Amino acid sequence: MLGSFRVARRTSLPQAIRRQSTTSARTLAPVPGLDLSETKLRRAIFYVPCSEERKIQKSLHSPADCIMYDLEDGVSLNRKSLARSLVAGALSGPQTRELGVRINSIGSGLEADDLAAILRCTRLDVIIIPKVETPGDVHYVTSLVDRLAPESKVKIIAGIETALGVVNIRDIALADKRVDALLFAAEDYCADTGITRTKGRQELYFARSVVATTAHAYKLQAIDMVTMDFRDMDVLREESREGAEMGFTGKQVIHPAQVDVVQECFAPSSETVAKAWRIVDGYQKHYTLGKGAFDLDGKAIDMPVVKWAYRVLHRAELAGVDGTKIGD
Repeated sequence: MLGSFRVARRTSLPQAIRRQSTTSARTLAPVPGLDLSETKLRRAIFYVPCSEERKIQKSLHSPADCIMYDLEDGVSLNRKSLARSLVAGALSGPQTRELGVRINSIGSGLEADDLAAILRCTRLDVIIIPKVETPGDVHYVTSLVDRLAPESKVKIIAGIETALGVVNIRDIALADKRVDALLFAAEDYCADTGITRTKGRQELYFARSVVATTAHAYKLQAIDMVTMDFRDMDVLREESREGAEMGFTGKQVIHPAQVDVVQECFAPSSETVAKAWRIVDGYQKHYTLGKGAFDLDGKAIDMPVVKWAYRVLHRAELAGVDGTKIGD
């Protein structure tokens, strides 16, 4: 069934797209406007309090896509200095995964010392700025990066945690080219707005949708809220699947037991990968016949659905999902 894709499967999907040709039935048909620029996943961002050496050591073995050493909410005020002294060691370990630090919010009076401590670390890949409300919050951090670590390639994740942050989200997303993701924090948002949290989460739907939609509008990753009931795996799975359906690309995690469930939910399932391959294969066959839309299992398949399928396969490849034998 997928004979025309065996060549593509031997290389990465982005490479196959770049090498596509309309002159051979064994190469990929063109997909106008397809964006497969994402190069790494952040399905789970795992917070590790940087004031606890035991948890830092355990984090070295975490399978999470991104390990985020926390200087903010996970560290009590009287242990901030200790946390800063430990962060350098945390960022110099043998980890091959993405490493980052969540600093204290801009205006807290703690952020300058946080940045001075972490910007000297060569393994710092990403910084979460919590409670971002204006582009100025991002500019404060990037200006210090430019001054203290001008060669740094560090990325920025902007935390959207207040009503003002939601209102200003477009300007925040465009504040600096190093902004790589937008993140939604439900508990701070509720505290700021007076919203009452419910099990159904309907009161958060608007803000979450704004964050996910804005992130995709500007080619950024979208990171969903923490599941606070960290012992209930059913709730975690439900929230994770809901977030993925809303367009979030990952989720914040506060306990090691949450990591595997979250990363599974934010990677395409084998059934979804199988469906995507069938759509792509059908597109190839009908393209050679000069047809646009086609029928698959009684459903119309057109270009937006084809793009969805390619993005599923790209994300599956990044996640290491085994789909090479599907349809053989």
